[in-house]
Amino acid sequence: MAEAILAGCLDQVAEGTAQRAHRFSDLAHYTFFQRSSIRAADLGFFGLISLIGRTVRYEVEGQAHWDASTRNGQVPIYTFWHDCIFLSTYFWRQRGIVVMTSQSFDGEYIARFIQRFGYGAARGSSTRGSVGAVIEMIRLMRQGQPAAFTIDGPKGPRHVAKMGAVLLAKKTGNPILPFTVTPARSWSLQKSWDTFTIPKPFTRARLEMAQPIFVRPDADESEMEARRCELQEVLDGLETRGQEWRAGLSQRG
Repeated sequence: MAEAILAGCLDQVAEGTAQRAHRFSDLAHYTFFQRSSIRAADLGFFGLISLIGRTVRYEVEGQAHWDASTRNGQVPIYTFWHDCIFLSTYFWRQRGIVVMTSQSFDGEYIARFIQRFGYGAARGSSTRGSVGAVIEMIRLMRQGQPAAFTIDGPKGPRHVAKMGAVLLAKKTGNPILPFTVTPARSWSLQKSWDTFTIPKPFTRARLEMAQPIFVRPDADESEMEARRCELQEVLDGLETRGQEWRAGLSQRG
């Protein structure tokens, strides 16, 4: 059903999709207090991520996999866990990557601070919801812009891969590039559903990319589920290696 809706909507011509994704949306329908709160949260997160992010020392593993995902005019579908947002946002900044955000109060300030880092925000329309956002991402990828998914977001369950990146890969022919980023020292928000991770200043961080995952354009439901399960397994493996790296650093003092 979702694929049928997407197919129909994609036949419509979209004007200004790229420009819309990279500019702030109008806040006129929010109250004065809400507008002030959105702007404060936007600037607060942008400042915090910028301040801490520039102090972090990254170690990158799997550069060859990124190279493989960008050959022959392809652009990656970056795919990672929701609790990696902080360091991922800073590391991949200024690359024109499009991220799905919700049409909500929280989604608005998130869209704004990621746009300050050079990302695009695919919101879709108020009537089509997340389907509309996926449609925008497909159109933008066809224009050569990469995309990103917090694959267990926006509300979990934590570290359970959903189907969005697989569907996008099928519709665009672009590869999924799974990655994780693990800080050596961090704080975790235990009361948040994803135990959101905030790196401590001047920490080391390991960013590891896996081999790209491709989805055939004629993949049926069973094949798509197989690719989703593959993505789950790959991200689980990356997470395990990241935690082992972190534990090894702790043991060495």
